Parts: sequence; C-alpha cells; structure tokens
Amino acid sequence: MKPNLQPRRARRGFTLAEMMVVIVIIGLLATLVVPSVIQRFFTAQKTKAAADISAITQSLTEYAMQNSGKYPESLEALVTQDENGHCFLEGYNGKIPKDPWRFEYQYEPPQQGHPQPRVYSMGKDGAPGGEGEDADIDSDHLKDQ
Repeated sequence: MKPNLQPRRARRGFTLAEMMVVIVIIGLLATLVVPSVIQRFFTAQKTKAAADISAITQSLTEYAMQNSGKYPESLEALVTQDENGHCFLEGYNGKIPKDPWRFEYQYEPPQQGHPQPRVYSMGKDGAPGGEGEDADIDSDHLKDQ
C-alpha cells in the first residue's frame, strides 16, 4: 500500500465561530427592523379602515341623494341591488367589508343632534374607546383630518 501523499482536502462548511457571528448579526438586524415593520403594519391597517369608512360614507351619501335625503337603517341596503341591478357600495362582492381586525363596521343613521351618519370601527380590541392600536376610527374624526 502506498501512503496517501495528497494533501487533505479542505473541509466544507462553517465553523462554530462563523455560525455564531452570523446569528448575532441576524439578531441585531431583527431588533432594528422588526419594530419598524410592526409599526408600518399597524399604520396600514388604520389606513385601510379609514379608506373603507370613507367609501361607506360616500355610498351612504349617494344612497341618501337617490332616496330623497333619507339614509338607510342598516349598511345592508348599500350592498343590496336595486331594480336596475345597481349597488351603492361597489367592489366588495356584495358584502359589507369587515375592518382589518375582522370586526364589522358599525353604523348609526343620522339622529337628532347628529345630522350626519356615523360609520366606525372599534379598533383592534373590538371595544369602544381605547388608545393606539385599540383606538376607534370613525367617520366624524376622518372629516377633521
């Protein structure tokens, strides 16, 4: 038998030290990026809710103009086809949209002392009031912005 005179082939793979460096770098990047991504996600949810509320409010106004100034008793009237096959709230496949947190949008027809309809979402917690992500988003406040 001849002795193996060829140099030993370099081993493939990473050392433990190299793996630890990579893991630390990934951890540092995650601590910098993740909070920003989460904040952007919340901002996107709030923006979607505001866009939905605006679309519903515009559809309510159109409904009232077509019905001698009278607003519907519920949002279902906006997705129910009239005799001409027209819906007031288009683009939602015949359904009232849900807010980004999967709750139904709330609706209050005009009342004495509050002449405009109110459409609102109760935020992430699904309960009235709240702050931050749990804050209510409503058509009254969207007009002020």
